[in-house]
Amino acid sequence: MPVLPGAEPFRHEGGETGVLLCHGFTGSPQSLRPWAEYLAERGLTVSLPLLPGHGTRWEDMQLTGWQDWYAEVDRELRALRERCGQVFVGGLSMGAALALRLAAKHGDAVSGVVAVNPANKVHGLAAHALPVIRHFVPTSKGIASDIAKENSVELGYHRVPLRAAHSLRTFFRLVDGELPQVTQPLLLLRSAQDHVVPAADSARVLSRISSTDVTEIVLEQSYHVATLDHEADRIFEESYAFIGRLASSIGKEGTAARG
Repeated sequence: MPVLPGAEPFRHEGGETGVLLCHGFTGSPQSLRPWAEYLAERGLTVSLPLLPGHGTRWEDMQLTGWQDWYAEVDRELRALRERCGQVFVGGLSMGAALALRLAAKHGDAVSGVVAVNPANKVHGLAAHALPVIRHFVPTSKGIASDIAKENSVELGYHRVPLRAAHSLRTFFRLVDGELPQVTQPLLLLRSAQDHVVPAADSARVLSRISSTDVTEIVLEQSYHVATLDHEADRIFEESYAFIGRLASSIGKEGTAARG
């Protein structure tokens, strides 16, 4: 199936500091593209892959699971490590969970993590029904475009494939068990009003990780897809400052990019 216009992956060859960004469940790189472009414009090497089963039609996602999504970002991280001296990972929602697992599994190969509205659990009664209902009901209502900003739209599926949602539930349990292995500096940004992922998920992440360098920022005017919302610029600026504080080469790259 052809990729939907706007859902294409994004890559930029920049300097010695690399950033891998991971989009969310049923979403696409479109939701993080402005963030990726912001970092690229400042001289960073940026990778924003399209996860398998995403960016085409929801039926394609029924054939994929968490192993496919994680394998894609794992490959991208390894490629960035070959190219860059330091690599940071970030993501939105499930993408933040993917980033956290990369940090847990790759250790010192990841220099820091930026998590925006990180998802940690499938909530509600539906979560308990998924193991059975996925065999009888193919989809449920979509979760895309939870955005406060008027006329801002996320390019994502209008339906949630339940086989994939069941795999997501398994993945969240796996990541939750691995969170104590996350020791890298963490910048976590969460929306005060989020209709997809509750604040409890961010609290759980913060309580489980072993990182000592932790910054939490609450976004008061944004919903779940904060990277396309009113405070998107703040996310971009805070993440760049976070990376700049930890990356030895970023000052030179940023100056060169703007000069």
